This record gives sequence, C-alpha cells and structure tokens, in this order.
Amino acid sequence: MNVKFEAIYFDGVVNKKRRVSLTFGPTLEICEDGAVLSAWSYADVRRVPAPADLMRLRAIGAAQLAHLDIRDGDTQREVERQCPKLADDAAHDGSTLKIVAWSLAATASIVGLVWFGVPFAADRLAPLVPLSWENRIGEVAERQMRQMFDGKNCTTPKGSAALVKLSKRLQDASGLRVAATIEALSEKTPNAFALPGGKVFVLAGLLEKAQSQDEILGVLAHELGHLQNRDHLRRIIADGGTAYLFGLLFGDVAGGGAVVFAGKTLLNAANSREAEARADAFAAQTLARLGRPAKPMGELLLRVTGKEKDGFLTILHDHPLSEDRLAKLSAADKATADPVLTDDEWKALKTLCD
Repeated sequence: MNVKFEAIYFDGVVNKKRRVSLTFGPTLEICEDGAVLSAWSYADVRRVPAPADLMRLRAIGAAQLAHLDIRDGDTQREVERQCPKLADDAAHDGSTLKIVAWSLAATASIVGLVWFGVPFAADRLAPLVPLSWENRIGEVAERQMRQMFDGKNCTTPKGSAALVKLSKRLQDASGLRVAATIEALSEKTPNAFALPGGKVFVLAGLLEKAQSQDEILGVLAHELGHLQNRDHLRRIIADGGTAYLFGLLFGDVAGGGAVVFAGKTLLNAANSREAEARADAFAAQTLARLGRPAKPMGELLLRVTGKEKDGFLTILHDHPLSEDRLAKLSAADKATADPVLTDDEWKALKTLCD
C-alpha cells in the first residue's frame, strides 16, 4: 500500500530545505515533484535527537548529514509502524535521558564540592596525600619554577658549605616529617619559598637584603613550617588547584589533571593568614630550640614587603606582615645560644650568589 505524507528533507549535500512527500512502499521513498530523491530501507531508519514535537530521522548508508524532519503526528505514527528499529531507539532514548539526568546530578554535586566543599576538604585531604605523590607534584613544580626564573643554582664552596650547615642545624631542631634540601638561586627577587616533597629555595635578592644570619635563619625556618604543615598541597586543592582534587578522586595524580595548576598555584598564590601564622609558630619554636631570636625574621619580612609590595613573588605577597604578627615574633625574641654560623661563614653565605 502506497500512502503519501509530507515532510522536510535535507539531502546532506546542499544546505537546502526541501518539501517532500513520503511514500511507504517496499522502501521509504522521498520524492520531490514526482522525482525520487532517495529511498531508505525501513530497517536502516534511525531516530536523531530533536525537539519534543519533531521527529528527525536518518538512514544508515545515506549521506552523513541527510535527514528528514516530520512534525505531523499521523506521519510520525506511520513511520514508527513501518520502521522496526525506532521502538528500540525510543527505549534507548529513555535510558539516555536517565543517564543524562544522573550525569547532570553528578556534575552539580562536583560543582557544589568545588565551590563550597573544596576549602573545607583541603585541610582534610592534604594530610592523606602519600609522600610519593607529594614528591611528584614537587618535581613538576620545580621544573616549572626553573622555566620561570633565569637564575641558576649558587654553588660557591664556602657559601654552599655555610648553607648546608644552616640547613642541618635547622632540620635537627625542627623535627621535620621529611628531610628537606635548601638551595640558593641567583635570582634577584627577594624571596624564599618551599615546594612539596622537601625543596626550599632562597633567592639571591633575599640574601642581599638580609642584615644578619638570624634573618635568613628565621625565614628558612618559616618555609620549613610550610613544608611540615603541607600548606602547598592545601593551596593546590583549595586555591585554584581543583584539578589536583579531581586527580585524587580519579587516580590521575601527576598526569594531565593534577599538574595543570600545580606549578603556577605554588609559585603565584599567597598563603592564607592562618597558614602564615602556623608557619610563624613553627619557626619560632625551631629558633627557640636553637637559642636564636625570631624577631629578625619579622624585621626582614617587613622590610621586604614594605618596599616591594607589588614585586613578583615577594614574600607573603598579598599578606603583608601585620603588627600583630611582628609582635608575636618579637615576644619570642630570645637569644640564649651563639649564632649558628661564624662571621666568616655568614659572609660566605650572604655573598653565595655574587
């Protein structure tokens, strides 16, 4: 039985809307002005996603973009009666809708987690990160850091020996959870920073500005505090490093998801005031065990941030040293032992990068 119905046809070759008639014979014939434009086997007809009141069809073997648009209800019902695969498509569409709904709900949950739960989760996730993962993040961040800086490692014999001595005394007194390595870079920015896994860097610009070894000793103790507290991982997770959180969730730790933000986050984001306060307290306790004062650290930080608030990567960028913090450091100002370095060793350290 040949029954004709109206539809809109796109042949997939020319971007032209054609008003056609459909003839349901041995095949589904698509005709225009009496000429057959195409004939589709009923078994090859498939449904294409479309608005609710529109049936959109394609055929296996037809041009890739060729399709029919049918709005008339009677025509749609006749197509469904003639084309056996459309019933399967309808069931599949129902399953697809369920999958889409679940996917949207999961996406909404993740977005909610990122916006509202990540800062809260950061404090709880950071301590659970395996040390091997932390080391890998630190390696990536170090590579990115070395690309950002032109400075090379400073390695004069006497200066390096003084830095090693300072590092050993600090670590013996601090009780770090992991061993740290302190290196100097010939970069003129007045800064010192730590990376996950145990690397601490002091830059030549900070050595130039330091007026005593206790100032450098205190700043390095402060950076060791950040290492001890894993503040770097908290920053990756909570301050723009949500890719790292997804890495934790899905097992992609040092792959594409995790390292996208790692280096830039660590090198550009400022620590929170709470993190700075914890690092201050750690530094003050370490310096007290060494019998050295904490106030010089505060004086150096205040001197640097006061003069170079807009400098790239300056110490405590966006978190200038407050009077309250300086007062707390001054209260811990107790010198009960000799300086860690001799005068000659301090001179060698200060000129390490000259």
